[in-house]
Amino acid sequence: MALQGTMHAPCTTGRVVRRAVKVSAVAATPTPARTPASTGSVKRAMTMTEKILANHSDNASVKPGDNIWTRVDKLMTHDVCGPGTFGIFQKEFGPNAQVWDNERVVIIPDHYIFTSDARANRNVDILRDMATKYNIKYFYDITDRSNFRANPDYKGVCHVALAQEGHCKPGEVLFGTDSHTCNAGAFGQFATGVGNTDAGFILGTGKLLIKVPPTMRFIMDGEMPEYLLAKDLILQIIGEISVAGATYKAMEFAGSAVEGMNMDERMTICNMVVEAGGKNGVIAPDQTTFDYVHARSQEPFQAVYSDGAANFVADYKWDVSKLEPLVAAPHSPDNRKTARECSDVKIDRVYIGSCTGGKTEDFISAAKLFYRAKRQVKVPTYLVPATQKVWADVYTLPVPGCDGKTAAEIFEEAGCVTPAAPSCAACLGGPRDTFARMNEPEVCVSTTNRNFPGRMGHKEGQIYLASPYTAAASALKGYVCDPREYM
Repeated sequence: MALQGTMHAPCTTGRVVRRAVKVSAVAATPTPARTPASTGSVKRAMTMTEKILANHSDNASVKPGDNIWTRVDKLMTHDVCGPGTFGIFQKEFGPNAQVWDNERVVIIPDHYIFTSDARANRNVDILRDMATKYNIKYFYDITDRSNFRANPDYKGVCHVALAQEGHCKPGEVLFGTDSHTCNAGAFGQFATGVGNTDAGFILGTGKLLIKVPPTMRFIMDGEMPEYLLAKDLILQIIGEISVAGATYKAMEFAGSAVEGMNMDERMTICNMVVEAGGKNGVIAPDQTTFDYVHARSQEPFQAVYSDGAANFVADYKWDVSKLEPLVAAPHSPDNRKTARECSDVKIDRVYIGSCTGGKTEDFISAAKLFYRAKRQVKVPTYLVPATQKVWADVYTLPVPGCDGKTAAEIFEEAGCVTPAAPSCAACLGGPRDTFARMNEPEVCVSTTNRNFPGRMGHKEGQIYLASPYTAAASALKGYVCDPREYM
């Protein structure tokens, strides 16, 4: 599709709808007196988030602002926060204490893995000791860093691995020592990040005291244009409400555009709610969800849905057919601009990877654009599959509409850097020898989630957050580029 038309300001079609509730006074019919003990609780309409938390706290209903003790279905930790989490657990519960459930703790090394940094390596060693000491069933270990494929237990980026290994299920409560744990809300569960202290408490009790968040709803209707991806939609939302617009609120996503997404794209949406300050993100589970979960887990689950009369503190609505490819310009995820507005920005590199933009669908999308363009990239283009499964997909799955070629074959023809070992890699900088780390003050278009100064390494680097389509197009042009130029 050729890009036509004149330059214009970003289309801001978001509309806030606030509900007014009409209350009528009526005469009550006299009823026999009852004691408080026999009255019971009055059931109220609830959002999906409220229902999950009510179910996990043995309450008939909960409302925003309630402080509740919630049971935890899964606790995830990784190499950055895991050692501290277990250290707090041992200090507070004693050296002989056992974790509350060794089959509900998931340990996934992923952040600082392929590095010679001794302290980073030691963190993984500590996790291995803890997994052995507490007989943790789900520890996805890596011992041979020289060849990730020699480690069948190693998975890669924790949030994508959680989903692929069957740890994400509708109606459950998941806490993780990583702010992007909200990624799992794509499965219709309550998922959010916590600090080491809270995680240490969960290790010992399987519970956590939290406040029930109010819920904002974002309805994305209409037919998705071929040049848009889920990343464009979440950048639209964050640009509309700001990085503080959903502070300690649940963000519920609905509408025909969301319903038409596969699970990879739904995860992209929920992954970045924390960039808007959100407590959690959630999407109603449907057959797409169930098919994904049933293919990976036989454990039972209970899906829940928002009531029709549930209270949302705000409703935002968009017709996605009217949106454009977007970027978040430096240095904030809410610095929303159209890709066309930034077409004069010369770039030094492109990065496709992370829990946000390193899933199978992300690489398939980038490969489609490269194939259609049939050109070579003009800047180094780094590819980091999120997990071993994604890496295998890149090398084995035929890309639809590309004459049976795999994404790896298309990337090689386009001149991209060979896909790296699965990990978080340069998304959050890391040690200096981290693959694709920005060690110089370069300009990068990235499918990751944050563009703060120093996020990918050098403090003077500039990061433009974008979809895989926009990232691929920018790699071909050497400037920030609207993907429609190559579609």
